[in-house]
Amino acid sequence: MTTTTDGRLLDALVARAEVVYPDEVAGVPGFVETYSLGRLDARAAYREGVRDAVGELEECARTWYREPSPALDEAARDDLLREVGVDTAEEDPEGTTAERARFYVVNELLFALYSSPAGGELVGIENPQGHPGGTGSDRRGPR
Repeated sequence: MTTTTDGRLLDALVARAEVVYPDEVAGVPGFVETYSLGRLDARAAYREGVRDAVGELEECARTWYREPSPALDEAARDDLLREVGVDTAEEDPEGTTAERARFYVVNELLFALYSSPAGGELVGIENPQGHPGGTGSDRRGPR
């Protein structure tokens, strides 16, 4: 994968996001492209970690399911993450495949979702930390 805008990386991240994001989140491909890939552009070393972790997960998908993860249905993608051990792994950028996938893929996707104004709004967080809400949000109650 040669650039962060590479369609394979986007497709692989979207395939994971559709598993880890709450069901209420709509527009996952556009969100992942804008917020997750956008965050990677300025962080070359981190971007390589994401690529490597995605590559390892894709290798598992092709070995175990004989298809890339974007071609799998959502249940199989969920099974893949669980079989790798991502659901119970501690995040560690230098650890096992499961630990790296947790750190670079799952945590990246969740951070982008919950820390951005657009993602926060999708899941009911009106004003994520680090984003000013303005005086209007101080004067009205939660939505």
